[in-house]
Amino acid sequence: MTASNNHGHHHGHVHSHGTANYGRAFAIGIVLNMGFVVIEAAYGIVANSLALLSDAGHNLGDVLSLVLAWGAAVLSRREPTARHTYGLRRSSILASLANSVVLLLAIGAIAWEALHRFANPQPIEGATVIVVAAIGIAINTATALLFMSGRNTDLNIRGAFLHMAADALVSVGVVIAGVAIIFTGWLWLDPAVSLAIVLVIAVSTWSMLRDSLNLALDAVPNHIDHGEVDRYLRDLPGVADVHDLHIWAMSTTETAMTVHLVRPGHSLDDGLLARATTDLHQRFGVAHVTFQVEAGDPEFACVLASDAVV
Repeated sequence: MTASNNHGHHHGHVHSHGTANYGRAFAIGIVLNMGFVVIEAAYGIVANSLALLSDAGHNLGDVLSLVLAWGAAVLSRREPTARHTYGLRRSSILASLANSVVLLLAIGAIAWEALHRFANPQPIEGATVIVVAAIGIAINTATALLFMSGRNTDLNIRGAFLHMAADALVSVGVVIAGVAIIFTGWLWLDPAVSLAIVLVIAVSTWSMLRDSLNLALDAVPNHIDHGEVDRYLRDLPGVADVHDLHIWAMSTTETAMTVHLVRPGHSLDDGLLARATTDLHQRFGVAHVTFQVEAGDPEFACVLASDAVV
């Protein structure tokens, strides 16, 4: 803004590590799971097990999801350009959203086939199912552990962790079904396990879909209380009013914020704004802050002062 408007801007960016480099974890996870997909699909055909085949299809989806998440993690670390002034950070949000949608579509197909199997049960080789699923438990658990450290700080990494952890639990269910079929001969357990797989995946995917969609629509990230931020800003020395407060995610790990502070009778105070920038990062996890400081002159009222105006 010009000096005649008696407004001033201050930009603060607390440098953070952003998305951690999980390149090695992604590479190991992709290789392990791709190998398991081939093994599981082959033995699913040999054993005539829909549970194994459906889980192999889901694991293939997980491999593609890991590839997509890895690519997004790499893109999110790209430097800003004149065209992409935030860099490509949002690619991690889009990857998480795409993974959620693809998974939900995939489990719909699995559920449909399982329902058909209830009407036309097929004999399966229980021992084969048990051995292959046991291998799946080991591989999926090992892969989940690779992403465990980042599951609470990055939605992209959380997605990878949840997929692998859910798959490990599903494989446990497949082993139980295989043992039960051997002892009871109840062929309906195979499609029943498939439907259980669908339920587990749906539950673990739904929260990620919701969070990804919210971030894609510039919602305030879940870990930040908009009201608390507003109250903090209003308590800053000399601040008479706060408006046009916007908080949104630049990526699955970085949050940005813009706000107008009205400070009548006060000159620009870079020290105050620098301290506020640090506080916002430490208390609320906001790393990229832009302040507009206004004197509150009614002759030059801010057109964005109303909450109804964006």
